[in-house]
Amino acid sequence: MDERVDGAVSDGGERPEERLERAVRAAEQALIEFEIAVETFRVEVENFSRLHHQRLGPMYSRLDELEAQIAEARAASTGDPEDVRKAKEARARVMPMPGIEELFHDWLDSDGLSPEASAMLTEQPVRPPQRVRPSDEARKLYRELVRKAHPDLAQDDTERARRDEFISRVNAAYGRGDEVLLRELSEEWAAGPVSEEWRPSRSEELYARLEWLAQRKELLALVARDLEESAIGGMLKIAPDDPDRLLEEIAEQLLTQVSEREAELAGLLGSGA
Repeated sequence: MDERVDGAVSDGGERPEERLERAVRAAEQALIEFEIAVETFRVEVENFSRLHHQRLGPMYSRLDELEAQIAEARAASTGDPEDVRKAKEARARVMPMPGIEELFHDWLDSDGLSPEASAMLTEQPVRPPQRVRPSDEARKLYRELVRKAHPDLAQDDTERARRDEFISRVNAAYGRGDEVLLRELSEEWAAGPVSEEWRPSRSEELYARLEWLAQRKELLALVARDLEESAIGGMLKIAPDDPDRLLEEIAEQLLTQVSEREAELAGLLGSGA
């Protein structure tokens, strides 16, 4: 077989550029799947954090109030300076001076006003997440849309901009677990312009593409690690198969603690009567 320097044919009649093309496509798909996994976990972490605050915040506040009342009852009974000090500390924890983040909780995000805040200001219906993990159907629709419309599959800046804008809407719909909107977005994408078929590039461009994909994966790995090592991420690891049930279990534990503190307070007040 003749050997050629440029466009040499490898075993089976495959050119080096064709092997590079397959490698780039495989790397692109692997990166997209990794991004899907990271984004779905990020949504769960964010939703768990919000629902944890919304549903369990009042229970934590009730526990803090009971702890303060118990400490105050104990201090009133003993008169011990140390008990008085502990009572003051417990009371200070009940209603601390709110910080900016607490005052604007759920109103601000990295882009300014959150979707929920914007909806309220424009008198539109607010649709906060109802579950930690979106339904199986929502997850299926989301994965299909990302695989089809991912910006990394664009061949020019115009197409990338179109895909960026579309995927941002897909991410927002998925974050709320909105199956209806995800279906509408799927129909919108199917009816939209079809991007040009991928064409083989020069070897240097393909190598550069592989390098960029590798760097992008490293950055995503850092994001995934930060999510997994966060407090909420750690809690989600406890119940990876049913994170929504974990909220119910925490609520049950808090209710038990509230009952125990109420009994303890009643005992202290009764003994001091």
